[in-house]
Amino acid sequence: MTEIVNTHQAEAWNGYEGEHWAENHDRYDAMNGGFNDALLEAAAIGPRDRILDIGCGNGQVTRLAARRAPLGAATGVDLSRPMLARARALADEEGVANAAFERGDAQVHPFPAAGFDVAVSRFGIMFFADPVAAFGNVRRALREGGRLAFLCMTPPAENDMGALMAALPPLDRPPIGHDGGPLSLSDPGRVQEILGGAGFHGVSSRRVEAQQIWGRDAREAGEFFAGWGPIHYNYGTGDEVRDALVEAMRPFERDGAVRLRGTAWLVTARR
Repeated sequence: MTEIVNTHQAEAWNGYEGEHWAENHDRYDAMNGGFNDALLEAAAIGPRDRILDIGCGNGQVTRLAARRAPLGAATGVDLSRPMLARARALADEEGVANAAFERGDAQVHPFPAAGFDVAVSRFGIMFFADPVAAFGNVRRALREGGRLAFLCMTPPAENDMGALMAALPPLDRPPIGHDGGPLSLSDPGRVQEILGGAGFHGVSSRRVEAQQIWGRDAREAGEFFAGWGPIHYNYGTGDEVRDALVEAMRPFERDGAVRLRGTAWLVTARR
């Protein structure tokens, strides 16, 4: 039986949130895929490496990592049944035979000790209930000298998403996000403390930028963003929020798409 301690996130990713990501996998990959090369280059994957993709979601990074290790293998781990089903289907469709997917809570999942050469994550590593324990478990899964490379969000005000968030009506309660949510690792100082506490060394964080494609036009992009989990959770499904986001997307329409400047922290460390 799969042990899950992060029950709140398990509920979200096996409910609305996971279903939205699975149904819109191509949209989310278009939004986040511009960061793939920076992540995979930082991971320095070799042809025989064994790769662990934490919070793999629909599995794009797992498949790309597997292709970089034709004599090795990549394993994606996630809480979300809908997204794992999509990941397996896409791996089969693309013929990536050395990519496998497991359901598990990376905080407690029984990874084989020293079973991986490198662990990666593209925005799937910000949701742990106990991040020090979780990264400690990931560290144990890496061989001595094994590498960790992951992407996490910067504060929205530091990129074009800030203009979108500024268009939203004020909340009458604190938003979700900082504790076990998308912005939980947005402070590099906190990342340093967490990874150091988990036993990693050589921790480094650098800001990277990428173009993010949100849709063909402002209407499509605004409606899509209104369905993103944190927006859906905090604001519901009212027309006011959707219409505000559509208008906020209009300045970013160019060359047949809505294109935003995205930023992320690229974090690397070693066991």
